[in-house]
Amino acid sequence: MIADLNPYPAYRPAEGGWLGEVPSHWTIRRMKYVVREVDARSVTGKEQLLRISQYTGVTQRRRADGLEEPDTRAESLVGYKRVEPKDLVINIMLAWNGSMGVSPYGGIASPAYCVYRFGRNLRPWYFHDLLRSPVYKARIRAASTGVVESRLRLYSDDLGRIEAMVPPPDEQDAIVRFLDWANGRLERAIRAKRKVIALLHEQKQAIIHRAVTRGLDPSVPLKPSGIPWLGDIPQHWEVVPLKYLCRRIQNGATPSTAEQSYYTGGTVPWFGPSSIGTSSQLGAPVRHLTRAAFDDGKARLICGPALLVVVIGATAGKMGLLLGEGATNQQITAFELLRGAIAPEFVVQQLRSSEPWLKSTASTATIPILDAGIVNRLPIAVPLVSEQERVLSALSIETLPLATATARLEREIELLREYRTRLVADVVTGKLDVREAAARLPDEAPLDVTDDVAALDDEIADTADEEAGVE
Repeated sequence: MIADLNPYPAYRPAEGGWLGEVPSHWTIRRMKYVVREVDARSVTGKEQLLRISQYTGVTQRRRADGLEEPDTRAESLVGYKRVEPKDLVINIMLAWNGSMGVSPYGGIASPAYCVYRFGRNLRPWYFHDLLRSPVYKARIRAASTGVVESRLRLYSDDLGRIEAMVPPPDEQDAIVRFLDWANGRLERAIRAKRKVIALLHEQKQAIIHRAVTRGLDPSVPLKPSGIPWLGDIPQHWEVVPLKYLCRRIQNGATPSTAEQSYYTGGTVPWFGPSSIGTSSQLGAPVRHLTRAAFDDGKARLICGPALLVVVIGATAGKMGLLLGEGATNQQITAFELLRGAIAPEFVVQQLRSSEPWLKSTASTATIPILDAGIVNRLPIAVPLVSEQERVLSALSIETLPLATATARLEREIELLREYRTRLVADVVTGKLDVREAAARLPDEAPLDVTDDVAALDDEIADTADEEAGVE
C-alpha cells in the first residue's frame, strides 16, 4: 500500500518560498493562527510530571524504581505549567533539535517550556509530525534567536511567524490515520528485529561470562569464589578488589554551559550515562570539552584505559571502557586501570555481570545512588595477564558471527527508521497523497509504545538539559 502512493494531481508555489510547492488546495497559515499560547500553572504540584525529548516527544516522567514520587530534583512542582491532552509542548531552548511534540497526556511541565493549544478544525497529531519533520526543524532553527546553536531560543513570536501547511480537516484526519497505520507496521518490524538482537546479545553474554569466569579449559579444577555473580572459578585465579587494579579513581564534573570557552571547538570527549550502552566500548560522547575546562579545574581529565561506572541515576551500575583520553559528568566514576597489571577488556567483561546486583545496592531515597565503598571494592577474579589475553583472543573469534548478525540487524533497523522519517515528512508536507490509501485501511488496535519509550531511556538518560529546560 505504501509503495502505491503518488503525488497530488496539482501543486502551487507556497508562500514564503522555503516550503517549495504544496498541493494546490492546501492553505498556508502562520503558526500564530494555528495555535495560541496557554499559561495555566499548577497550584498543588501533584499532577503527572511530563518530559519532552527529540526522540520520544512528550512522555510521562516516571521513576525508574516504580515509586509514585515525581522523577525530578526540583524541591516543588508548584507553578509548573499545566498541560492538557493534545496540547503542543515546546522546549524553547532545544526546539531547534526537535524537542517538541503534542502531548497524549494531561499533566505538568517545566516552567521553561511553552504550551500551546490548537484552534478549531485543526488536528494536533498532524502538526506534531509536521513540526518535527526535517524541513520544519531546519526552519525552526533558522527562526530561533541566538548567537550560537547551544544558545538558540524559540520564543512564541518566533514560532508565530513560521508558515504552517494546513490541509482540509478531513485530509488531516486521513494523514493521521495513514501515518498511525504505517508507523504501526514499521514499528512491528523494528520490534521483531530488536527481539532477535536481544537473543543474540544474551547468547553472546553467556559465552563471554563463561570464558571470563571459568577460562578456556573446561577440565580445570574449580573453587568457590564466594561471589554470587561469579560462582566457581579456576583454582589458580585470584580474587582482588577493583581498587587494587587502579592507579587513580575520580568522579566526573560538569563545566557550566554558560561558559562557552569550555565547549566551543572542544576536542576532549565528555561522556555521560547515555554514552554507556550494551557494548563494552563507549558510545558517542555527550559533548566535547576544550583544554580550558581542565586548566580551570572545571573538568577532570581521565587517561585510559579506564572503567567508567554510572553511580547516579536510572542507569546506575552500567559500565563501559574508555581507552583514550576523556572526561565524564558527575554521574560517573572513572577507574583508571594499571597498565600491564590487567587486560582492560577482561575487567569490563567480567564486571558487567555484576551490574544487576550493583544496581540493587543503590540508595533510592530520591534517585539511585551507588555507595562508593561498594563500587571500589567490587571483586574481580583474575588469572595472569597472558591467560586473560588468550581468553579475549578466543572470545573475539567465537563471538564474531554473533556480532556480525547483530550489526546487520541494527543497520536494518536504522534503514527502517530513516525510511519512516522520510515517509512521514513526505506525507505531512504534501509530497504524497494518502487520501485513498487511508480510506482503505482496516481498523487496527493502536500499537502500545510503552516498550519503545523504555527502550530509548538509555539514549536520553543524559538529557537533563532537555528534560528540565534549564542549563
